[in-house]
Amino acid sequence: MDRVLLLGSAPNSIIARQWNKENFDRIVAINNAWQVRDDWNDLIYPHDLLQERLPPMVNENQNLVDEESFVPAQNKYGGFIYAGGTMAFTAAYWILDHFKPKQIAFMGCDMHYPKKGPTHFYGTGEPDPLRDDISLTSLEACAARFYALALQQGCESVNLSQLPSRLIFPRASETRNELSPQFSTLDHAAVTDALALEKELGYFVLTGRYWKVAHIIDRKQMLELDKLWLAAVPSVLTQHL
Repeated sequence: MDRVLLLGSAPNSIIARQWNKENFDRIVAINNAWQVRDDWNDLIYPHDLLQERLPPMVNENQNLVDEESFVPAQNKYGGFIYAGGTMAFTAAYWILDHFKPKQIAFMGCDMHYPKKGPTHFYGTGEPDPLRDDISLTSLEACAARFYALALQQGCESVNLSQLPSRLIFPRASETRNELSPQFSTLDHAAVTDALALEKELGYFVLTGRYWKVAHIIDRKQMLELDKLWLAAVPSVLTQHL
């Protein structure tokens, strides 16, 4: 598979309604983002999403993806504590595991919330990634981790949004373009060190419900891990931080 569009619920996600489906091999929506387009292929959502928020009808080309599928997928990449406990990263790891695409194009997943005005395309919602969560000591580091692990698997990560973003990915358009070489060079020593530290820390929860053990996790160690992941990606992606 070449390219997957990952749709979140930021106010600008509705721009994706104008895009040609032929630019993507698959469209994966997160939570309420199934309302953005009716030609989505997969809807990924957490256990606590209200039943009335799910689509009333699902056709034969559409799949509902819950924790029975995405928890094992994210566990293959180290689990939620290291990957970041937001549905944007969860969905991205699920896509990486299931489809092994050459590129994942993020839209409406900026995790940047204005103090005034709508926070989501449907109005005002919960700014979930801003909660005090041990897996989210740095959204940028979570993005760097995904970027590095995906790139090692031959998958590029790009951001189709033009708004301020916590994702550090290169900006791109809805049409497919190859990334410039400046975005493709990882610091493999930093990746190795980061993965080694993760293994040493041993923060892994098979069920995915990591918040139940949050009290035993050392925040200082997580901050050190963040530094390693940010150092692993091309400096052009982190120079503005």
